[in-house]
Parts: sequence; C-alpha cells; structure tokens
Amino acid sequence: MRYLVMVQGTQADYDAMAGKRTEHAPAWTEVQLKAMYLYMAALSDDLAESGELVEAQGLAEPALTRLVARGEHGRTLITDDPYGDTEPLMAGYWVVDCASLDRVTEIAERVTRCPGPGAMTDYPVVIRPVMGGADDIGTG
Repeated sequence: MRYLVMVQGTQADYDAMAGKRTEHAPAWTEVQLKAMYLYMAALSDDLAESGELVEAQGLAEPALTRLVARGEHGRTLITDDPYGDTEPLMAGYWVVDCASLDRVTEIAERVTRCPGPGAMTDYPVVIRPVMGGADDIGTG
C-alpha cells in the first residue's frame, strides 16, 4: 500500500531555519541545519535502498504559498501568503510503498527524531493512505 508521510512546519520554523529567532521558534545554527538535512537525506536513502521510497520532497516556505479559490459570484480569488507565522502546513513529504500501516508508522516515528534546536516546536508527522482509484473511496 502506498502512504503519504507528511512533515508539518510553520513560517516561524522556516524563519528559524534561516537563522532568525522568533517568539515561536529558536534560531537554527548552520550545524543544526546541516544535521537536519543529513538526517532527512539518510532516511530517504534508507527508504530507497529498501525499495519503499516512491518520492520525497521538501516544500518552500509557507510565505511563498498562493491560494486560489472561488470567491463571490464565482470569481476567482487569489491570495498570496494566506497563512500566519504559526499555522502548521505541510513542509515536506515522502510517498512510500510499505507492507503495512505498522511499517509506515515506524518510518513516521523515525522522522519525529530529526535533530534540531533543543527547544524547537514539535509537530506531528501525518500518515495518509494514497488512493489507487475510485474503488478506494470509503474503504479503510
């Protein structure tokens, strides 16, 4: 079964990774940032070696988000940077093909152990099954 494993983060977290301390997140040092990237790369390498990795990507900071929605009278409403500094959004993801929910849970638990500043905000890792098609609607 394929699963989407999502890491969450906020704009404050991205600012902190850029070395800017905020009231919501401590500033990261270059050493801490490098350790985080090495940890995530090692995880992706392990998943590729086991044959479970389908895709993995980190996402740009929430401030670069554009929201497109339907507004009044069916007009398109476009909003740049629609989220606050502390609203958690998907920061990165892996799509994995695992034998079981228990296995993907082991992977998500490993993600939660990623190094960072000692007082960094701890966001959960979200696991969602990837649907294979219309036949998957309502199953679970």
